[in-house]
Amino acid sequence: MNSFNINNLIRPNVKAMKAYSSARDEFQEINDNFVFLDANENPFNNGLNRYPDPLQRNVKSILSKIKNFPANQILLGNGSDEVLDLIFRAFCEPNQDNVIAISPSYGMYGVLANLNAIEYRKSLLNEEDFQPNIKDVFSKVDDKTKMIFLCSPNNPTGEIIKRESILEIVNRFNGLVIIDEAYVDFARETSWIEETKNYPNVIVTQTLSKAVGLAGIRLGILYASQEIVDVLNKIKPPYNINQLTQLKAIEILSDYDKVVAVTNTIIQQKEVLENALTEISFVEKIYPSDANFILIKVDNANERYNQLVEKGIVIRNRNNDDLCQNCLRITVGTELENQKLIQTLKII
Repeated sequence: MNSFNINNLIRPNVKAMKAYSSARDEFQEINDNFVFLDANENPFNNGLNRYPDPLQRNVKSILSKIKNFPANQILLGNGSDEVLDLIFRAFCEPNQDNVIAISPSYGMYGVLANLNAIEYRKSLLNEEDFQPNIKDVFSKVDDKTKMIFLCSPNNPTGEIIKRESILEIVNRFNGLVIIDEAYVDFARETSWIEETKNYPNVIVTQTLSKAVGLAGIRLGILYASQEIVDVLNKIKPPYNINQLTQLKAIEILSDYDKVVAVTNTIIQQKEVLENALTEISFVEKIYPSDANFILIKVDNANERYNQLVEKGIVIRNRNNDDLCQNCLRITVGTELENQKLIQTLKII
């Protein structure tokens, strides 16, 4: 086990700063009998005239029950990108520290690193199975490496990272390991959320944009130790999750059986789509996927992408990504959308 100490990672100015206290932070329970004259709000009720709960207690309470995880160890962000940005800002010193990410992977890690003036180091996956090259990962680690990003299941490859690989990285690395589980609900393997109890250097991020079907409300989720969440709460904007987002999240999460049912339907449709793709002459390889998308290798990605767009079908051209020459990423749609895709692929 590594000698991880969160206090060694926090930026000195963040450690020293005093967090902003919003008008309602001090009230654990609020009832209709309260008269609020504290936040300079418009007093006339239109349903949204009051500021939202800055700690999103009701949303966290539902997530806590679904995930069997303490509510006070959950952080919510305006999409996962805000959560990831907060991690950078809390722990990485600009123009000094560096982070490592597997590649190809989610592009925002590099964008956020550049935005925060943090050196971004890529470690190429093994081409044969899209798994991390552990030796290469640690060849890039030095005393200024604060974080390692692992997207699992990985975007755009679709592969889930093997548990033994993650364990080796977590055990050997003295910094933070961020496991991005945006697609975990579609995977055969279970989440790493529970493991945050055993590995204090692990941060797990998830989202309501994929399986839950709420991409339009922008709600990202972080699960970590109390110490890490406390640091991030210190620097997050006070009202980062608006009232409409909170209400919609509560509505959909309250019927989680329906979310699971829809997820299972997507998984079934993915299998149907994978089988249909084997019959397309120019599809050279279909990569295994634990996500809600399929990565395929074709004869000419640019040409096939343009042909599909001309027919009104938009997929993602990953031709310029590392290790993804002539690869296209296809999101699993409805049964009718998938049928239209296959019919079109057969005639182009």
